[in-house]
Amino acid sequence: MLELQYELESKAAKWYATIDIANAFFSIPLAAECRPQFAFTSRGVQYTWNRLPQGWKHSPTICHGLIQAALEKGEAPNIYSILMTSLCGGTRQWKSLREEIIQILQEAGFAIEKSKVKGPA
Repeated sequence: MLELQYELESKAAKWYATIDIANAFFSIPLAAECRPQFAFTSRGVQYTWNRLPQGWKHSPTICHGLIQAALEKGEAPNIYSILMTSLCGGTRQWKSLREEIIQILQEAGFAIEKSKVKGPA
C-alpha cells in the first residue's frame, strides 16, 4: 500500500476520482468445468455457483486481476484498481477520461455503479 501512496504522490495529476464496480464478483462467470468445485447443499438440495462467489478466499485476487487486465488492455492512463474500485487521476478532462474508463470496464463485462462515481477532487 505504501508503494501505491508513493506512486500517487509522484504523479502530476491535477485531480483524483473513483469509479465503483457494482457486484464485481458476480460479474465474473465461472467456467462450466469449475462449477462443481463451488457446489454446496442447503436443506437437502444441492446448488452450485455460476458466478464467482463473494465468500471464496481467492475471489478478490481473481477479480482484481481481471479488472487490472481490462484497464491495461484498454490502455487507460493513471488507473489504479483497488479491489472493486478504480482510482484514477490525470491532467486531461475528467469527463472524457471517466467515459473512456467506464466503457473499458463495461466491455470487459463489469457493471458500473454510476451513483458511486466520485470526483474529481
